Amino acid sequence: MESRIETIGPKKLVGLHMKMSFSYDKTPDLWKTFMPRRGEVQNRATSEYISMQIFEPGQELIFSPSTSFEKWAVVEVFNDDFLPDGMEGYSLKGGLYAVFVHIGPASDFPETVRYIFEDWFPQSDYQLDNREHFEILPEDYRPTDPKAREEIWIPVKH
Repeated sequence: MESRIETIGPKKLVGLHMKMSFSYDKTPDLWKTFMPRRGEVQNRATSEYISMQIFEPGQELIFSPSTSFEKWAVVEVFNDDFLPDGMEGYSLKGGLYAVFVHIGPASDFPETVRYIFEDWFPQSDYQLDNREHFEILPEDYRPTDPKAREEIWIPVKH
């Protein structure tokens, strides 16, 4: 699987978010709410979409069905001076990330995540950091497409 280590600067994001867990995954509902309204976001920095997960500070990151997190459907903006009604801004701090490429339908995503946490991490010189996890989705992303491509950004530290 293709991977790289990359340091990124801060990003300003605008979108919607929901609390959920792996067993009660409301990701499709979140995106079905956000996508019809994406045109309301002004000052977009890219045409891509970002799916971001924020785990509670101090929460041991064991990915069990009951693990809860906040999921965001967002776009990157140059500034978040204008927030559409009901949307919120978020400042991603940036930092060091391991970046992986998932190719295939969203239904195969758990297998990619399994590889990252069960195979890649134990063999790497990195540890999981407690910051935002996110995926970058191209403008034409289709979750059921067997050729769908998304980048998975996992926060790491030495």
